[in-house]
Amino acid sequence: MIYPVAMDYLSEDRELADEEVLALSVTTPSLFAILVRKYEDAFLRKAMSIVHEREEAEDIVQEAFTKIYLNAGKFEKQEGASFSSWGYRILINTALTHYAKRKKARMHTAELDEEIWALIPDRNLRQFEKKELTDLVASVLNRMPEAMARALSSFLLEGKSQEEMAEEEGVSVGAIKTRVHRAKAEFKKVYETISTKSELP
Repeated sequence: MIYPVAMDYLSEDRELADEEVLALSVTTPSLFAILVRKYEDAFLRKAMSIVHEREEAEDIVQEAFTKIYLNAGKFEKQEGASFSSWGYRILINTALTHYAKRKKARMHTAELDEEIWALIPDRNLRQFEKKELTDLVASVLNRMPEAMARALSSFLLEGKSQEEMAEEEGVSVGAIKTRVHRAKAEFKKVYETISTKSELP
């Protein structure tokens, strides 16, 4: 369906392009519904592929459409930059921001990596619930040198590859391997110190 207000912008044999609908929606907000109907299903699938939870994905899509509308006046079509590519970029950035916030919020209650468990002697595993263990890991990391703590957190808790870490830190993969190895040894050392000073049997 083509809205009556848009008829002056149409020839007899074509409908409005996405970019034209976006431009018109600045002064005629009801036209923006055309873009929402056209892209909402595809946007939802893309958001789901990032956050894997439908309710959150729906929130992301709604937020992305809001950003698209609020920034409609700033959009300028250029070669290789259509409304579709621009809209998807806003959607993906919104989804990644949500994902990063969720990951950070859940960091302290997330499942501990098996390698983290391996750093804690078995005799102590029985003495803590999992959340307490997670808090203990955070406590140990806080007592470690910053570079080592960051390496261990990135590799074991965040699941980053050594290649990703090397790129972020601006060092070689070999340097990251060495840093992670030393960080594991330091973790054990700090953990043992905490255990010795505590009231654990």
